[in-house]
Amino acid sequence: MSDFRIDTATDADVPALLRLIRGLAEYERLSHLVVATEEALRAALFGHRPVAEAILARVDGEVVGFAVFFPSFSTFAGRPNMYLEDLYVEPQWRRRGAGRKLFAHVARVAAARGCGQMSWSVLHWNEPALNFYRGLGAAPVKDWVGYHLSGESFRRLAKDEG
Repeated sequence: MSDFRIDTATDADVPALLRLIRGLAEYERLSHLVVATEEALRAALFGHRPVAEAILARVDGEVVGFAVFFPSFSTFAGRPNMYLEDLYVEPQWRRRGAGRKLFAHVARVAAARGCGQMSWSVLHWNEPALNFYRGLGAAPVKDWVGYHLSGESFRRLAKDEG
């Protein structure tokens, strides 16, 4: 790649970031779930209390990929971990090293912050991503089952004072 670089996203990058998020959702067949707005992303990433960080891959100044990540904590290890929420490279830029460079950048940030590991999730049908992660030496988590609570169930529990 000619002029490739990874930058920390700024407030000015929010439109490009939202475009890439929509591209990821389309790839994952989950576009119907995207409700993020530029305003919501600005608040979450650059507001009073940021909850995640974003980096962007650029080729000749053009944004071609992103990663969003945030710290988590291992009570067993007594140290921080890093959770990679999303990593996406536009289709025309795949298989040129951008994804690996984004992933490695997040790993360097995590290591510099004393993290013991990185975690993420991947859709079971996404063979290109599964192969990419295996190629990095990552292993699937077999003993745990992921859950999430959302919608009315989440709202109901959040009101429960019992």
